[in-house]
Amino acid sequence: MSQPLLFSLMDKAVFDYKMIEEGDRILVGASGGKDSTALIEYFANRLKRKNALFSFACLHVTSEITPPLSAGLLDLFKSWNVEVLDFYVDVLARVKPGFKMNCWWCSTQRRNELLKYAMDNGYNKIALGHHLDDILETMLMNMLDKGEFSTMPPVMRYNNYLCQIIRPLCYADEKTIIEHGKNSGYIVNTCTCNYQDNSRRKDAKKAVEFLTGGDKVKKNKMFQAMKNILTDYLP
Repeated sequence: MSQPLLFSLMDKAVFDYKMIEEGDRILVGASGGKDSTALIEYFANRLKRKNALFSFACLHVTSEITPPLSAGLLDLFKSWNVEVLDFYVDVLARVKPGFKMNCWWCSTQRRNELLKYAMDNGYNKIALGHHLDDILETMLMNMLDKGEFSTMPPVMRYNNYLCQIIRPLCYADEKTIIEHGKNSGYIVNTCTCNYQDNSRRKDAKKAVEFLTGGDKVKKNKMFQAMKNILTDYLP
């Protein structure tokens, strides 16, 4: 029986970037959304294959503005033989005087807790659910807001930590993940806190859709362009 398209795209990403290696202990960030849920399903599926010489665990970071995972989603994970750990972080208390709470701060604090937990418990890699659209949108945002050509790489190695970030969904666009989730009957949580301000992200999403017309092939071309830099034709 053939596997879903999404898993094939993830297999290719894992192979191309050597994301999973023998002996890896991988910590998966479980947000409750469709992306991290698809990521967890993939790891559960891959662990059943022959010669799956790695292990993984899932961690959900709860805060006063990020609710725990729903019972329905936890039941789904249980059906995949996946247990999700829950860790509480007081994100609002960490906001420095004079600064406002926002999505970037919240995600950064949760990411830091994932990294700390991974380092304290012997995980050498952290898997995050960023997909192709996220990567392209971040590239445009960094170009327009920071004046730099950068984005979220499929594999990110820290200079000061032994842990690595991997993004197995880097070849999958959001529509493919949504379709996969519908076929799999996902129950997902969506962030609805009062601190959301994703206007720049939404603008970048619209820009990517305008440039590509939502065409997966064109999105892949944009991704490939980041690996095909012709320095002779740049300033």
